[in-house]
Amino acid sequence: MLSDEQRAFVERAEQHLKIEFQNKGLLLAALTHASGALTSLDSNERLEFLGDAVLGFCVCCYLYEAYPSWNEGELTKVKSAVVSRQACFNWAQQLDLEELIVVGKGIPQTRSLPQSLLADGFEAIVAAIYLDQGLAVASNFLRPLIESQIESVLQCSVANNFKSALQHLAQRDYGSTPTYKVLDESGPDHEKNFLIAAKLNQREFPPAWGRSKKEAEQRAAEIALKILENAND
Repeated sequence: MLSDEQRAFVERAEQHLKIEFQNKGLLLAALTHASGALTSLDSNERLEFLGDAVLGFCVCCYLYEAYPSWNEGELTKVKSAVVSRQACFNWAQQLDLEELIVVGKGIPQTRSLPQSLLADGFEAIVAAIYLDQGLAVASNFLRPLIESQIESVLQCSVANNFKSALQHLAQRDYGSTPTYKVLDESGPDHEKNFLIAAKLNQREFPPAWGRSKKEAEQRAAEIALKILENAND
């Protein structure tokens, strides 16, 4: 049974997270760091362990469904960046968890909590939601956070990779994957240049020359990307 003080704290946390728990003790445990618990089993350590797995599963499901043309390597690379300690800390900050985490006297209340502590708290909350409400609710809770993080990861990774950027835009806005067509070649075998155009559905964009197919494809993708981005403005 929760004390009146604990129940009031949990109700405040529920309002903050916009989720009402059936098992109030789960949320209390998720928000209790080991330093503020009577025993380790009363803290969020076990929930953190489970939350890490629930988060990873939800991210994998989202990536698998949202990016059907990505191979295993591409999926794994983005998943690793999304399910990271830094990402969990960022999400904890977005949810203002620092105001809710219960810590012991060894950690001053007038402080900024360590990143790892907040990241653990976030994962524990994910587990608590899963145990109390089920996978669908946990997935819905995570979805906007996952989408935002994936967008951020992709923007960083494609900053100088126009093919990846074009693929992301094409799949997101058109439900299709761009292709590339060699229109011309010039020069001797050891110094060939290629003229390549990017295509999306039935639309072919202006071509670009490159000293290799890879370089020409990047330049062609840059042209197509600029045209599509300007059209969406």
